[in-house]
Amino acid sequence: MGKKDEIQGEGDYKSARKFNQAERDFVKSGGAERAAHEAEPKSDSEALEMLRSEKIGRSHSKGEDGANKRGGSAGQK
Repeated sequence: MGKKDEIQGEGDYKSARKFNQAERDFVKSGGAERAAHEAEPKSDSEALEMLRSEKIGRSHSKGEDGANKRGGSAGQK
């Protein structure tokens, strides 16, 4: 068996570090802020459509993500 660092699949540490670094770089670059602004509804009808879609999506959900309740990375804004 190879080095522990070379584990593939869900335990692929090298890819996880690479992804995490890319996420940090994206946030620091202001890209997240730009993407959030670009995703804002452009009209009242689009805002209503987004709310309806979110409601439908939540109806299929098994509940809130625990990270949202704890203020983890998934819940940060």
